[in-house]
Amino acid sequence: MLLVVDVGNTHTVIGLFENDKLICDWRIRSASRITEDEFNIVISNLFQSRKINPSDIRKTIISCVVPPMMKILDDYCVKYLGHAPCWIEADLVNMPILYDNPEEVGADRLVNGIAAYHIYRTSLIVIDFGTATTFDVITAQGEYLGGAIAPGIGIAAEALFKHASRLPRVELFNPPKTVIGKNTAHSMKSGIIYGYAEMVDGMVRRIKKELPAEPEPKVIATGGLAPLMQNISNTIESVETGLTLEGLKIISKQL
Repeated sequence: MLLVVDVGNTHTVIGLFENDKLICDWRIRSASRITEDEFNIVISNLFQSRKINPSDIRKTIISCVVPPMMKILDDYCVKYLGHAPCWIEADLVNMPILYDNPEEVGADRLVNGIAAYHIYRTSLIVIDFGTATTFDVITAQGEYLGGAIAPGIGIAAEALFKHASRLPRVELFNPPKTVIGKNTAHSMKSGIIYGYAEMVDGMVRRIKKELPAEPEPKVIATGGLAPLMQNISNTIESVETGLTLEGLKIISKQL
């Protein structure tokens, strides 16, 4: 079995592949102060719930944007799985990176780009709704061109709650039925959700202006809030919820 792990600033997504098929996956909180032993307790409980024997895991590949987590997961793999993990880096992936400094590109962004191009084989704009909202541009030739980074929807909502003393914390699971809010919570949800949809559509239009007219890039989204945003965005064409895990599996085959 192949263990794939994507460590983000807020959540860590874990998946297990057997014969190229994703057999189970989990999402847990990213905890940079956890020890390898504590991590083992967490993941062992997840494995037990699906009757997974850790000794069946032959290879592990990890993308990580939280540096303190790297030693923790490296130690966990060596101590409990009996092998060192493969880490996603710019010089490891089979994709030309046209960034000024390829080492600056987040591992998750590279993995998303590789997975998206593997699926669609065309020019792409990949939007990831995570702690940050990222826009990654892949050329029709399969090159990582660059992109943009904006604060994530959750960060924006939390900042509004923390810095405006009379505004409540609001949930962002569903958009309000109308843009014009009739109470404070409604108004906040409208501003955050519909406002971000307009930001996404505006960024997509601007990115497209800087790309060749043909082929027109396909716009796909991933991340926890991608389905929500697809419903109100005018530019997101499809959602790929398991994009990062799929990308890690693809890269593992190249190693």
